[in-house]
Amino acid sequence: MRCENRKLQSALDDVTSPTRSRLSIDKYARKPHLDLALYFFLCLEFCRKLKALWKMNLKELSDRLGLSQTTVSRALNGYPEVSEKTRQRVEDAAKRFNYTPNARAKRLATGRAMTIGHLLPMSKEHEMVNPVFADFLTGAGKRYAEEGYDLMLSVVADEDEADVYRDLAMRGSVDGVVVHGPKTDDARIALLTELGLPFVVHGRSSAVTTDYNWIDVNNRRAFERASSFLLDLGHRRVALINGLADMDFAARRFAGYKDAFEARGLSIDPDMVSHGEMTETYGHAVTQALLDSDAPPTALLISSIIPAIGARRAISDRGLKMGEDISVVIHDDDLSYFRNDGDVPTYTALRSSVREAGRQAASMLLEMISNPGGPTRNLLLEAEMMLGQSTGPAPGMRALIDEG
Repeated sequence: MRCENRKLQSALDDVTSPTRSRLSIDKYARKPHLDLALYFFLCLEFCRKLKALWKMNLKELSDRLGLSQTTVSRALNGYPEVSEKTRQRVEDAAKRFNYTPNARAKRLATGRAMTIGHLLPMSKEHEMVNPVFADFLTGAGKRYAEEGYDLMLSVVADEDEADVYRDLAMRGSVDGVVVHGPKTDDARIALLTELGLPFVVHGRSSAVTTDYNWIDVNNRRAFERASSFLLDLGHRRVALINGLADMDFAARRFAGYKDAFEARGLSIDPDMVSHGEMTETYGHAVTQALLDSDAPPTALLISSIIPAIGARRAISDRGLKMGEDISVVIHDDDLSYFRNDGDVPTYTALRSSVREAGRQAASMLLEMISNPGGPTRNLLLEAEMMLGQSTGPAPGMRALIDEG
């Protein structure tokens, strides 16, 4: 904390310095010329600093509550034999007295690693290091921290991923894992089920018929809705700029796109569908090629805001304007550093927060770890349709509107 007043800053540094006596504030109390408001401010700041430095230990908390250390430890670690009334009393006291369980002691008490694993496969085809992954981890990591768990991130080659899962399970290094980027027929689900390692899949795997735990966006429904919206605006040449074809989310989004066309008795032009790694350069290159074709699209449906940024650049390069010359609808993960905000957002979008998905996935996994043997957990999230500046009637329909 810094301030412009030199006298105040000097006093603040003196009082809050961990290398000086905690009683140094007394000398300021004995100075009659010191402003009374400054003195009280220093007192408050001193108390705040002291509280941050002081933490109650388990014995002190137990003595304060009149309970045994074992009961307090079991209450804080979720043991079922502790009554809900006692558990709540202990948790409230722990917060009030700034008590944080020792991580090593908690591991010994629960027999758990108190760690959740996230494997980051380094693939030549699919790059997981992206803003979507980062926001998911942020949501999940915050939830882990609330329950005293650490997040372990391991970077592995595609061909080594199965062996790493086996090693984690054998050594008990983690209490559970989250599976990222599932393919339409993902072998990791059968492997983790066989290993008995608790897991949640961020997404689904269409070809897997056994029960497993997952959280996913209703991608098929969302993209059917977005495609129908564009078709209702009179667009017939609607291009889908999608993710890699073997990724399950991309397959479901294509299915929704196809559903909308078939519901109106329309056929899909294969040249209007592209699959690839969802980067800004991919969005730019595909949009350039589409706009240069003999029959360019009048609308784009794009699977992420990241390639949409590249598409917007290609549209601008041609001197075209989104929402007038060409319509654009995107899937928006509500990313921290790629905001689609404003009174009227830049893009018409299907919005579903990936950070919230991370939080929900973490909660699901922690519940599985705390209550093993429970039912399979699934959560299907619906994307919200938000109107922005990037969509409008198809050129032919716009001409009719202008004439009318």
